Amino acid sequence: MNPLERIVAGLRDPAAYPHPVDTVVHLETHISHVLLAGDYAYKLKKPLNLGFLDFSTLERRRFCCAEEVRLNRRLAPRLYLGVVPVTGTLEQPRLGGSGGTLDYAVKMHRFDPAGLLSLRPLDGSLPERLAERIAAFHQSLPAAGPAQPYGEPAAILDPMRTNFAQIRAHLGSHAPAARLDALEAWTLERQAALRPTLVRRKAEGWVRECHGDMHRGNIALDGADLLIFDGIEFNPALRWIDTLSELAFLIMDLEEAGEVAVARRLLNRYLECSGDYEGLGVLTFYKVYRAMVRAKVIAIRLGQEDLSARERARDQAALEAYLDLAEGYVRLPRPGLYLARGPSGSGKSWLCLGLRAGLPLLHVRSDIERKRLFGLPEGARTRAAERDRIYAPEADARTYERLLVLARSLLEAGYSPLLDATFLSASRRAPFLALARERGVACTLLDCQAPEAVLRQRVRARAQASCDPSEADLSVLERQLAGWEPLDAQEQARILVVDTTREKVLEELCARLAAEAEARAT
Repeated sequence: MNPLERIVAGLRDPAAYPHPVDTVVHLETHISHVLLAGDYAYKLKKPLNLGFLDFSTLERRRFCCAEEVRLNRRLAPRLYLGVVPVTGTLEQPRLGGSGGTLDYAVKMHRFDPAGLLSLRPLDGSLPERLAERIAAFHQSLPAAGPAQPYGEPAAILDPMRTNFAQIRAHLGSHAPAARLDALEAWTLERQAALRPTLVRRKAEGWVRECHGDMHRGNIALDGADLLIFDGIEFNPALRWIDTLSELAFLIMDLEEAGEVAVARRLLNRYLECSGDYEGLGVLTFYKVYRAMVRAKVIAIRLGQEDLSARERARDQAALEAYLDLAEGYVRLPRPGLYLARGPSGSGKSWLCLGLRAGLPLLHVRSDIERKRLFGLPEGARTRAAERDRIYAPEADARTYERLLVLARSLLEAGYSPLLDATFLSASRRAPFLALARERGVACTLLDCQAPEAVLRQRVRARAQASCDPSEADLSVLERQLAGWEPLDAQEQARILVVDTTREKVLEELCARLAAEAEARAT
């Protein structure tokens, strides 16, 4: 046995720990040993140098242990307790204690593995909670400076090309050559087309020191706490990335698992929190990359000679599933433009929240964008004077200009915007109808309706609850009703009347819009 294997063997003894331990469970990965002992887990790094990872010396392992704690405390401070020395002798190692240091370990609290999101459903409000946590994390991070290489177009492309080369190398003559060639060609074409966007993304500060490995297997629900752990400490280039590359990994992971509605909810809420709608042109590019990372890992496994026939068949099916997923991302559906209109209390936002979970739509809510324009968080409660300012005609104009910019950006990126605003007047609707004509996409007006007594009751209840981004009160509603302009003949041809007081209206509308989108695609 090498020295580390002797240390690990000795650490299987409960007496090696400075706290009560009944039994020790040993887990091994390709780069580490993990020992589960009592209430704690200890991770030791293998003395490896794989190029992208260097744990070859004691000092490198100490540094990387410290980095693992520093980085992962950002999202799981209760989990990561610190770095402890392994002391004693190779035959009788001890965690902590005195004497010379044999190695180092990251000390962590244990949690119930049943809480891993890869093993449990993302039910209730969990998708939205997770999106809010990730968005807040990303907004707290330092951005890469102009002198740093991270986020440069060439640096982004290099690991993408490496994925394809390694898949071919490990699969040899069994590689699906035509499929890999087509996906690699698309990747090269998209990187060239997106080059100005990638340069701008870095200049605007979207390349940050992220987690780097954010997928369901590295996220757990521990009681009421969301733990996001096991971020990448060993290679800065793998964590100094575009925030949407990080999000793309989790979205891809959810979609591969069939959790499409959860992925839509998470993406929509993340965008509401971050405001990064204009970055969506890179999301599919990064989703293909993340799918190919998973395909590469499987190809490496398939290149091993000691796999059983059952294991080989399982991995072959998984490889093809990731290739299918990547090819599906390349074939984006034809987008459409949707305007959800109606006065305050008409149920627009309720309807849109349901539609965005059931359909591939990106919901942009005027109430949130209005507050973002004024530097206010969506949940801010304003005083009367400030409320009058953010709902003044000039503020309305700025809000609709912002919605138009975002609608154009989303359509250009291949996504279908669902714009949630009152759209009271023809002058407010006209620019969006013109955008749809310019882009050659269908525009659908969702006319949300409810009796005036219901509108007033809903607005009063919302104001009392103080839990909605909208602060429109009864006075705002009365101005809206007084200034309501009917649709012209051209608009009438695009309208779907939605009575939000009627049962099952959401389910029926989802089915109808899905059928219409499918008909356009064919």
